[in-house]
Amino acid sequence: MANSRRRERELARRRYERRRLREQQVRARRRRRNTIVGASAGTLAVVALIVFLAIQFLGSDNKSAALVTPTATVTPPVTPTATTPPPAAPVKCAAIKPNPPSKGQPTVPPVSGKAPTKLVIKDVKQGHGKPAKQGSAVSVTYIGISCSDGKVFDASYMHGGSPFEVKPLGQASVIQGWNQGLIGVRAGGVRELVIPAALGYGPTGQGSIKPNETLIFLITVTSVQA
Repeated sequence: MANSRRRERELARRRYERRRLREQQVRARRRRRNTIVGASAGTLAVVALIVFLAIQFLGSDNKSAALVTPTATVTPPVTPTATTPPPAAPVKCAAIKPNPPSKGQPTVPPVSGKAPTKLVIKDVKQGHGKPAKQGSAVSVTYIGISCSDGKVFDASYMHGGSPFEVKPLGQASVIQGWNQGLIGVRAGGVRELVIPAALGYGPTGQGSIKPNETLIFLITVTSVQA
C-alpha cells in the first residue's frame, strides 16, 4: 500500500511537472510572439512615420517650388511699324524760281516735258581747247536744282564762287551723272545736265536732296587738264 501511494504521488508530481513545463513553454512562446508582433508593429509604425514625413516634405517642396517658379509671361507679338516708302521720281520738273537763281548768276534753261529717266546733256555754250576725257582734271562752277520743286539745293556761289575740281574724270568722287556728263566739255563752256536718281543720289537722297530726285545742273567749265 505504501509503495502504491508513493508511486501515485510520484506520477502525480511528474504530471504536474510536465503540465507546468508545458505552461511555461506556452507562456514563453506567447512572450516571443508578442515580442515579435510588438517589434513588427513598432517597425511598421516607424516606416509609416518615415513615409508620412517624406510625403509631407515632398509636398511642401512642391508647394514651395510652385510659389517660387515664375509664371510664363505672354508677350504680345510686335506689330511691325509701316515704313513710309520713299517718294517716286518726279514726273515733271517744276519751274525754276528764281531764275537766274541769284544776282550775277546765269539763267538755267528750264526742263520741259516729262522728267527724263536717262542722262540728258545739253551744251548751252561751247568752250575752247581740248575736250575733257577719261582721267582729265576739270575745274568747274555749278548750280544744282531739284527737279521736283525748282529750287537750288547747292551752288558754287553759296561757297564763295571758287571752282570745284573733278579728277580723275570718270572715277572722281562725284555722282556718276557728273563722271559721265562732263566727258567732252571744254574750258569756257557751259553745260546743262539733267540727271536721273540712278546716276545721282538714288532712293536715299542726301541732305536736302530728296530720295529718287532728278537733278538739274548748270555747269561752267573754267579749265580742262588732260
